[in-house]
Amino acid sequence: MAEAFDCAVFDAVDVIVAKRGKQELSAAQIDWVIDAYTRGVVADEQMSSLAMAILLNGMNRREISAWTTAMIASGERMDFSSLSRPTSDKHSTGGVGDKITLPLAPLAAACGVAVPQLSGRGLGHTGGTLDKLESIPGWSPVLSSDQMMHQLEEVGAVICAAGEGLAPADRKLYALRDVTGTVEAIPLIASSIMSKKIAEGTRALVLDVKVGSGAFMKDVDSARELARTMVDLGKDAGVKTVALLTNMQTPLGLTAGNALEVRESVEVLAGGGPPDVVELTLVLAREMLVAAGRGDIDPADALKDGRAMDVWRAMITAQGGDPRAPLPVARETHQILAPGPGVLTQLDALKVGIAAWRLGAGRARKEHKVQAGAGIEMHAKPGAVLRAGDPLMTLHTDTPERFGRAIESLAGSYFIAPEGSRPDLLPLVIERIN
Repeated sequence: MAEAFDCAVFDAVDVIVAKRGKQELSAAQIDWVIDAYTRGVVADEQMSSLAMAILLNGMNRREISAWTTAMIASGERMDFSSLSRPTSDKHSTGGVGDKITLPLAPLAAACGVAVPQLSGRGLGHTGGTLDKLESIPGWSPVLSSDQMMHQLEEVGAVICAAGEGLAPADRKLYALRDVTGTVEAIPLIASSIMSKKIAEGTRALVLDVKVGSGAFMKDVDSARELARTMVDLGKDAGVKTVALLTNMQTPLGLTAGNALEVRESVEVLAGGGPPDVVELTLVLAREMLVAAGRGDIDPADALKDGRAMDVWRAMITAQGGDPRAPLPVARETHQILAPGPGVLTQLDALKVGIAAWRLGAGRARKEHKVQAGAGIEMHAKPGAVLRAGDPLMTLHTDTPERFGRAIESLAGSYFIAPEGSRPDLLPLVIERIN
């Protein structure tokens, strides 16, 4: 394919100029530019110009589908057709306290679905699933394809790092977008997410598109556009896809961090946990089961009877972890107290996420290490009635010199209104798109 493209009458500048002029790119142009960029024939500065033109002028459904297909074709595809159970996966666009993958994967597996969850590490204020799980002693995210297939067949769920061979064009373009101000281009966001998920080989996919201050998409309209674009890409690729728009104005659950979120996830699997985490886990599990043809099974039963916890322990053990080992605990803590009585009506997810990041729970660059025990424990959520001096949050870190900047980040993060006030919040699940 590469040799044929080299002989084709295409030039990077012509493609850039076409999109700059709001023209529709042909499938052949898109195939060529993705292949040539992956091989280094198209330079970074040329691809950054094209990405900016896409950001400014957009792409139609056919172009986005062709772009996604070309990125998939840049690498290998996984095949789970030999498994004895249907596959179903979930992808979240990321948020603060979003630990849903941890209880969700074993829950869906306990209901007879294979969950091949290829995850990543966090960057900035949104935590990474692998960072959370690596706080479990011994757990490893690295699996060969054979190990992954064996674990899916025997346990039903895998959460691991994506291999280098899946959509390498996306890996290269993702890094470029991050430094050229083109991260926000919805065609590029959608194709980035969906190229990896389609290449991953799942036959059903549920998308959790976060909306609010702690999310990438700040408003419902832009989140809806992204969700619709991704659902259409899934449909075009033959993957049964549904999207939910969910609330990220306020952090999800009562923890933001790594080990802190693992602890909370285990509480959910044990039949407890914060109501919002339990609700969203069950909503997404039901969508995954319906998409996989197992909609007659109620996942709430698998939480109650311990089957989901059994799968969790088997999943962690299979990847070298000790599910019964104590989780890391930060050496230092600092409490933030309510300054006066009233009703908590606001708890800003972005500010909480930045504070957790500054405490060491996240990283500014991909090569930075995170602290397993760092993060924020929230003692109240919007709607809670408080007295003066009640604990609002506990900050956790191994390096107490981080407290100052974290506390600065929390300025204006919460609002306490007179008693009788009610928070004006979006519902947890805002909309369903299929």
